[in-house]
Amino acid sequence: MKLSTLHPLVERPGPWASVYVPAVTADESTLQRRDLRARHVQGELRRMGADEGTRRAVDDALSALADERRNSPYVLFAADGDLVCAEPLAEGPPGDAPSLWWSRLPRLTPLLEYAHDEPDCLVAYVDRAGADIELRTPAGRRPVAEVEGKRWPLHRTASADWSERHFQLKVENTWEENAKAIAHELASCQEQTGAELLVLAGDARERSAVHAHLPAQGFTRVGDSEHGGRAQGADGRLLDEDVNRIAADHARHRTDGLLDRFGDGGDGVEHLEALVEAAREHRVSTLLVRHDGPDVAREVWTGADPDQLALRRTDAAALGAERPFAARADDALLRSAVATGADAVLVPADSAHPVGGLGALPRWTYA
Repeated sequence: MKLSTLHPLVERPGPWASVYVPAVTADESTLQRRDLRARHVQGELRRMGADEGTRRAVDDALSALADERRNSPYVLFAADGDLVCAEPLAEGPPGDAPSLWWSRLPRLTPLLEYAHDEPDCLVAYVDRAGADIELRTPAGRRPVAEVEGKRWPLHRTASADWSERHFQLKVENTWEENAKAIAHELASCQEQTGAELLVLAGDARERSAVHAHLPAQGFTRVGDSEHGGRAQGADGRLLDEDVNRIAADHARHRTDGLLDRFGDGGDGVEHLEALVEAAREHRVSTLLVRHDGPDVAREVWTGADPDQLALRRTDAAALGAERPFAARADDALLRSAVATGADAVLVPADSAHPVGGLGALPRWTYA
């Protein structure tokens, strides 16, 4: 998961209200359930010791999202009377009640589970005449380009005489030129957006022709869907299912690759003391979290600066922390990852690594 949108969370000392809000089913009781949810959040934050300004900021955010009829799950991070960050989630906590924390650091580990590791994806709706291209990210989707190729000659005839065969060759040349133009535009869109994944939607022949002209370098993976072409009335629901499946397969493949590199004899860093040192020295490229591991909730010491990270209070003070405080190891390491531009990945609970639940691939070996 790319953590760049969370950078505002490392710019404040806290303490933090972290509120993970589940989806709500729209029906006649929606408003009542939202009101009960807001009162539950206020009561729990008050019980935990959250200040009035921060409680008000969370309540205002819940009200604003309710006014927008936001039924999908999301997470709120608030501190010192301000809503600092609000992020949409792919799924929320189970049940109807939000999961919430009041802690010195923002509670970040659930974000890895609920946000999902979805790569940015270009979807190209292709036909013989061109393509419509959109970018899909965890934040939504938007059109990014349109390709209008040659319109003539575009359609074959049924005749088999010599002149018609010559005309049909011109038609196939038009298709080929249009496929090249689409591939060229897709390569340009990939450079501009950094999208890892491409899904080609439309007729099999056009998809194949475009695929053949894509540059060797660029997309990490190219997938296909026979649904959702440019034609009016194309089935977008089935296309969405295909895109989600391809993205999930891609994420699993990436996680498996990271674990292979991390595993026995690999270049992974584990054991909490080594991880803390690597994070402090900005040597973490990708942080791996297995949330059922014994090290995840272990106590570490830190300060206002994410680099003031140590296993002991005295060591954090020696690093310059004026008032060191204890924090969960997973949240402290995730805060460090946000600050240093590292990625983070939630690995499956049945994985053999990292043994303690926390590990990292070092910056100098992982591209």
